Amino acid sequence: MTSTTTELTELPLPPHFAPTQVGEVWRVPYQQRATAAREWAQKHQIPPASEDRIRTCLLAIDVQNTFCIPGFELFVGGRSGIGAVEDNRRLCEFIYRNLATITEIAPTLDTHTAMQIFHPIFWVNQSGEHPAPMTNITLEQVQQGIWQVNPAIAASIVEEHSSYQYNYQDLQKHALYYVQKLHDEGKYPLTIWPYHSMLGGIGHALVSAVEEATFFHNIARHSQTKFELKGSNPLTENYSVLSPEVLSTIGEQPIAQKNQRFLQKLLSFDRVIIAGQAKSHCVAWTIADLLTEIHEIDPKLAHKVYLLEDCTSPVVVPGVVDFTEQANHAFQRFTQAGMHIVRSTEPINRW
Repeated sequence: MTSTTTELTELPLPPHFAPTQVGEVWRVPYQQRATAAREWAQKHQIPPASEDRIRTCLLAIDVQNTFCIPGFELFVGGRSGIGAVEDNRRLCEFIYRNLATITEIAPTLDTHTAMQIFHPIFWVNQSGEHPAPMTNITLEQVQQGIWQVNPAIAASIVEEHSSYQYNYQDLQKHALYYVQKLHDEGKYPLTIWPYHSMLGGIGHALVSAVEEATFFHNIARHSQTKFELKGSNPLTENYSVLSPEVLSTIGEQPIAQKNQRFLQKLLSFDRVIIAGQAKSHCVAWTIADLLTEIHEIDPKLAHKVYLLEDCTSPVVVPGVVDFTEQANHAFQRFTQAGMHIVRSTEPINRW
């Protein structure tokens, strides 16, 4: 049986999937799942992904504990309060039901260390205090010296992919340049986030249920899960997996670059399906960068992009901030450009 035949019928959910555990952290029993995946593929006549005539990539953005598990650092609850948990339940079900159709799964991983421009330790006021999480640092505040780079961190900041050691004066000039750049380009102001997605920590890991589903797909379809890390540059934010927020520093000297390799990889697929967190930030920014690239190559390529609207939620902090409308406006712009908004319960072959 070929993949084009298999994809006409959605598969059942495998017996190991426990929807009530999607909001919890646990160890995936890899060897058991590998055995079950091989048996599942044989039972349902699921071919290797290499035989797919229509190649489909599922881009799962930042489906990590830090964003998706209640009680973790930046849980994306949306307006319902349990947004990411329900999103991931639907995402897991989508993966299992469309196992024979999804060629490759590419999870992105927000990846941070402590001393980065959007974390509290990077900044101090005149009293030596760090900004509280969720503080917005504006251009005017940096110009007036209300917030300054913490001089104690200078010795720890080394330019990514090089051995250049920044001094305090370099960092202070960059900080002013950075917030000026955000302001001039109409981007979100610099937000100080809680320490999150910390490299080596449990928050950095994929949600257990999603990790299990991607591993099951990997074995059943003989398709390597392609993890894509982002966000480790200390001098810029990286909401989008395709490009940092700011690519340069004083004198337009480059400090980062677009992820051209991954851009080209995504556009090589016949379908790109996008889900993940948060709809208002990393998801929206990634899609926007993808759309920019599409417009430069061929606007018709937008038609190959599908947005799983019920597998993503916006950042909402009750009584503090609600990005729902901004997220919805962004998705409206994407559909006007030719992308498709779909639901995880819709069979892929009907899209």
